[in-house]
Amino acid sequence: MAMNGLGWTFDTVADTYEKLRPGYVDELYQTIFDYAPINNTSRVVEIGIGGGQATLPFLKTGCDLVAIDYGENFCEICREKFKSYSNFSAVSGKFEDIELSGEYDLIYSASAFHWIPEEIGYKKVYDMLKDGGIFARFANHPYRDKGKPALSEEMGRIYAEHYYKYHNKEPETPIEYNEQQAYNRALIAKKYGFTDIQYKLFYRTRTFSAKEYIMLLGTYSDHIAIEDTIRNEFFSKIEDAINCHGGEITIYDTIDLQLARK
Repeated sequence: MAMNGLGWTFDTVADTYEKLRPGYVDELYQTIFDYAPINNTSRVVEIGIGGGQATLPFLKTGCDLVAIDYGENFCEICREKFKSYSNFSAVSGKFEDIELSGEYDLIYSASAFHWIPEEIGYKKVYDMLKDGGIFARFANHPYRDKGKPALSEEMGRIYAEHYYKYHNKEPETPIEYNEQQAYNRALIAKKYGFTDIQYKLFYRTRTFSAKEYIMLLGTYSDHIAIEDTIRNEFFSKIEDAINCHGGEITIYDTIDLQLARK
């Protein structure tokens, strides 16, 4: 869930984010490495490391990996998390502002690139890559429990009453992320000179208790931004709704991957 100007919010809940935000499926990494073989001679940049959910498979290749994140707390968490990897370093700041020397074999971003203005982000990635270098962009798109329509409807009413009213927006019906959206996102790179553009979708489910799910919602930027009293009531009602419908909620994830070559 993304709203302009809320990028700062994640770092305020860095520990919870690191524990509860999901990683990505093995097939996604294999798809990237089939497209862009990476080894201990490769130079790699991760844009928006967060809690390091997408980092380890790249580190294990032996590549020299520099991670960039706006949040200093995230950088500290990841420096500690990956301290046994001498090939890892983290830089705190906005990708738009940071200058790194040399050219890179791979630049990737996991559920973070939407925070960067398109024309700035794609152009800078292109300029940082060596000829033939790869840009991999991927993201997770969660969708409410399809097996419990009554719970989903009740959550819709609670969102309308609290979330949408607070943000002064008209209530929207959640839409499951689809192939057309992934294709459209993949084509963006073409505008900035990239070639050999590919995309792929991956699917999984995750099941949470009511309390776990509330903790997860507390890592979403537009939820963190809600005033405390309203957010507490909002979360309490969501928790009660889940408990009234069996005590668990299953989230259906669609993960999209876009690959492009300089």
